[in-house]
Amino acid sequence: MSSASAENPVLPSREYAAFLFDMDGTILSSTAAAERVWGKWAEGMGLDVEEFLPTMHGRRGIDTITDLNLPGVDPQVEAEKILRGEIDDVEGVVPLGGAAEFLKTLPVERWAIVTSSPLELAKARLAAAGIPVPKYLVSAEDVTIGKPNPQGYRLGAERLGVKAEDVLVFEDVPAGIKAGEAAGAEVMVITATHHHPVDGGQYRMKDYTTVAARVGDDGRLSVRKA
Repeated sequence: MSSASAENPVLPSREYAAFLFDMDGTILSSTAAAERVWGKWAEGMGLDVEEFLPTMHGRRGIDTITDLNLPGVDPQVEAEKILRGEIDDVEGVVPLGGAAEFLKTLPVERWAIVTSSPLELAKARLAAAGIPVPKYLVSAEDVTIGKPNPQGYRLGAERLGVKAEDVLVFEDVPAGIKAGEAAGAEVMVITATHHHPVDGGQYRMKDYTTVAARVGDDGRLSVRKA
């Protein structure tokens, strides 16, 4: 599916029991901060930084490092080093256009964040972006296998008391899109931070500036043009 512009988003016509949001690249932009920290680490490990950086977005740090299978490297130790660096560097972390306002209109029991970030980092980035921590938040510590495994989105739906097949997942990267689809959910792909087309998902919108959340009399949610 081709990318949608802010003026011509591809929106669902149905209603949902709840919304589940990824965090980085979906409701806030942290790309510059994350790539500063990960880029420095990758360079120190002798990796091709330009080739490596696209592979770490949307995944748990420990999963990214484990998959590299670097000799003599303890993924747990390195992931903790990177976490400390990311918590210390939130310069340039900002909300995506209209995201904070969009989230404020949602009933607190009808949405959650499902992020690959550890909880401490998630809280730091949300604070930097001026977005309150929601009532329900699934972080890296809550799952045994990260995205693209659907465990996180299934857990998010479970915490909200709804079926994963009856939620709309908001995502921005392939690992998260695959996780949402594998959970049985439909996926809205946010394209604000994309530099290249991304496959997957049923719907597209650049950010939240031209849309509004609607809450039906029965509490079900939908996304409509503002």
